[in-house]
Amino acid sequence: MSSKRDVPKKMGKSEERKEVVRTRFAPAAGHFAARAREQAPRISERVARLLAPLRGDERALDAGTGAGALALGLAPLVGEVVGCDIVSELLAAARKLAADLPNVSFVAGDIFALPFETGSFDIVGTIRTLHHLERPEKAIPELMRVTRPNGRLLVIDQLAPLDPPRAMEIDRFERARDPSHARTLSDQDMRGLFEMNGLTLLRQEVVSELRNVEDFLDGAGCEGEERERVKRLAPGETFEVEVGWYVLQLRV
Repeated sequence: MSSKRDVPKKMGKSEERKEVVRTRFAPAAGHFAARAREQAPRISERVARLLAPLRGDERALDAGTGAGALALGLAPLVGEVVGCDIVSELLAAARKLAADLPNVSFVAGDIFALPFETGSFDIVGTIRTLHHLERPEKAIPELMRVTRPNGRLLVIDQLAPLDPPRAMEIDRFERARDPSHARTLSDQDMRGLFEMNGLTLLRQEVVSELRNVEDFLDGAGCEGEERERVKRLAPGETFEVEVGWYVLQLRV
């Protein structure tokens, strides 16, 4: 006879969301590792400029590291980098990429409940993560918690157009392409989020990126009829997006 203990516990909404993310990214770990290797030098160059001056002995965190693009970019600039993510396959790929970097390590960790003590890092960054979160306003305080007093936060993500109908079109395409997508925030949304949490914006850059829809769908693993359906929602064969780079400091 079965008992209540034998009945599988129903996933909560947050766990369901994490499972969507794992399902989306685990099979594509190799693709994201290749992108991380390619992007790391460009990320390093921009981060060095935005975070200057750096002493070189800082301890940094890359939250939602994926295959480690930001962690690899930070590695030549600081004393230690820790990357964390909830997708074990991405972490395994990141560890391979960083095998020759003694100051880089990767651990399992949830951006809403980071496995680190308060004030553990001089620099806390996250890249292309917020648009995957249904409640990004809950992630920012956790990033702040693990940042030391007067430390800096680095937030990088695609920005939504200010025009609401256009923003809805972009989100519709992104969700069709990537089920783990929640919502693209605008620059106005970002600034409101930072202001709400008492963060001072030190520096900002908005970078335009040109994307090819075929390459974009390859990265999402879209094939067959699904690929054709998603292509019909795309802004075009090639399209431009804006990515915001924000450097912030906690007001003390």
